[in-house]
Amino acid sequence: MAATTEAPEPWYLALLGFAEHFRTSSPPKIRLCVHCLQAVFQFKPPPRVEARTHLQLGSVLYRHTKNSELAQTHLEKAISQFEDVKFEAASILSEFYCQQNLVDSAKPVLRKAIQISQQTPYWHCRLLFQLAQLHALEKDLVSACDLLGVGAEYARVMGSEYTRALFLLSKGMLLLMERKLNEVHPLLTLCGNIVENWQGNPIQKESLRVFFLVLQVTHYLDAGQVKSVKPCLKQLQQCIQTISTLHDDEILPTNPAALFHWLPKEHMCVLVYLVTVMHSMQAGYLEKAQKYTDKALMQLEKLKMLDSSPILSTFQVILLEHIIMCRLVTGHKATALQEISQVCQLCQQSPRLFTNHAAQLHTLLGLYCISVNCMDNAEAQFTAALQMTTHQELWTFIVTNLASVYIREGNRHQELYSLLERINPDHNFPVSSHCLRAAAFYIRGLLSFFQGRYNEAKRFLRETLKMSNAEDLNRLTACSLVLLGHIFFVLGNHRESNNMVVPAMQLASKIPDMSVQLWSSALLKADLNKACGNTMDAHEAAQMHQNFSQQLLQDHIAACSLPEHNLISWTDGLPPVQFQPQNGPTTSLASLL
Repeated sequence: MAATTEAPEPWYLALLGFAEHFRTSSPPKIRLCVHCLQAVFQFKPPPRVEARTHLQLGSVLYRHTKNSELAQTHLEKAISQFEDVKFEAASILSEFYCQQNLVDSAKPVLRKAIQISQQTPYWHCRLLFQLAQLHALEKDLVSACDLLGVGAEYARVMGSEYTRALFLLSKGMLLLMERKLNEVHPLLTLCGNIVENWQGNPIQKESLRVFFLVLQVTHYLDAGQVKSVKPCLKQLQQCIQTISTLHDDEILPTNPAALFHWLPKEHMCVLVYLVTVMHSMQAGYLEKAQKYTDKALMQLEKLKMLDSSPILSTFQVILLEHIIMCRLVTGHKATALQEISQVCQLCQQSPRLFTNHAAQLHTLLGLYCISVNCMDNAEAQFTAALQMTTHQELWTFIVTNLASVYIREGNRHQELYSLLERINPDHNFPVSSHCLRAAAFYIRGLLSFFQGRYNEAKRFLRETLKMSNAEDLNRLTACSLVLLGHIFFVLGNHRESNNMVVPAMQLASKIPDMSVQLWSSALLKADLNKACGNTMDAHEAAQMHQNFSQQLLQDHIAACSLPEHNLISWTDGLPPVQFQPQNGPTTSLASLL
């Protein structure tokens, strides 16, 4: 039997072969696979074979059955003195503990394995990534960043600049999440230099460039800099095209510390579609956002047939969140509501997904409630969302929309002023986002307009226009122009009003923004064009206003008639599974007419 350490015994190879055959059958025959592996113990194998068999059994039971107790027993027995077994066993055991919500049991297993794996570069790096990810999932980003820093230095010493870049880019991603921008900038500069200077596997090099550029693009988008991001976004799109032409059958790295990749090529493609959708949404190119969302969702459907990776569901939810906002702007509320319901279903399947996206889900429902004029429900949804998020940009976005609800209700002065103090664009604005600060000026202008303080409103709106023009924020530009036009109209300055409303209408039709088109055509339809002596234009505007009103009214009725409309009452716990059909729309249509 001693010879087993040199060349495996035939019985062992036969049992392993049968076990693998049963595991990979279609459908898998897991019970027979387990029987084959358990039979190994009947031969009283050498300790190394025994340890590896415990690892294989634990892994199969963990991944393919619900017998978690037996899986745990085998995995714990697999952590032996044999290097080729103990690190893999530690990795899978900690994964198992996390799935069982025993995170505090997972950490010491990984820490011990990290301490003793320094002579095994692949496993040392992999275990560092795994423990860093565990800390990141617990929102302990400081510990995660420390571990990634340790990994980067270890990879440098081991002579793998590629893996060093992976560790540093991962750290940069977490620093961006923490808004530690003073640390992000030098780190991204260093990463950029490493990526450009590294000469190695073309796919690995391009994947590092994609990672680097995705961080840069999301950094710009978080800052609301839609125009400034364009060169980076273009580079990213070119980079993914290059990757798609490269073959995966490249030679494996000789350095064991470099045996990693960031994301599969197909996942990177979806991610690039996703950041393109985010950009199009912020810039107000909603048809482009729709086009790329359709492409990305189609690709995701194909990938999900073969791949159960949780990141694909995360991509799907983020894409749906963006396209839902597009639908609400373009006047497709019924479709938006059905897609909100789809997000609810995805979140029901994954507690982690729900935890990470509950605030966004309530925010989307709040935006839908505004679009169907259910202001009490909108307030309840935004209030629920605020209690669920610590993300500063999302918090500011919610507060801005809640302020617009209070302005429309007209009787919530104390609450409104309390909110506006917290998002004062002139003083201590809570985030660095250019876009959100411009929106805060618009909200101030809207309030001043409703209060009849027209000169003050004009000051705020001109500030919004200046900021939105600087970064091509088309929707804010259109909204500001039409509101300025309305102010000039009220003041009797019809020529100046026309100069604002006509470009607002043109921009709104490009986006397309149905509400701004309705508002613009209402101003143009009779009073403004007649005052300027444009009788033909007045008739055309009246017809357009009638068409927009009809479209929005029909969509409003369709949305409120859907059983999913009942979601507007859900503000707590998991989203409801069943929806009862409505007898008909229960909301006021006055705001549309």
